[in-house]
Amino acid sequence: MQTQQITGGLAVTATWEARDGEADTVADILARFAPKAREEAGVKLFLVHRGVANPAEFLFYELFEDEAAFAAHQQTEHFRSLILGEGVPHLTKRERVQYAVL
Repeated sequence: MQTQQITGGLAVTATWEARDGEADTVADILARFAPKAREEAGVKLFLVHRGVANPAEFLFYELFEDEAAFAAHQQTEHFRSLILGEGVPHLTKRERVQYAVL
């Protein structure tokens, strides 16, 4: 198995928890959003996971070239419409943490 060496950049993890009965709606929104995010300039990696034990939990792992790429990501039309407009209203929890890649 080959491993890809990724150096530098800004890693972001995000956790979401959907409101009761709204997990499938959130999953649909994220399934539409993720391919668009992966196409953005400055995005090295963009993964979204759904909880196995609790399907209402979602984990994002995002890797950007730098803070400017992350800032640009948050200004895209698909971020504003799908994440802020459609996704966030269905959540009970949304947390993000940034990390520097060693």
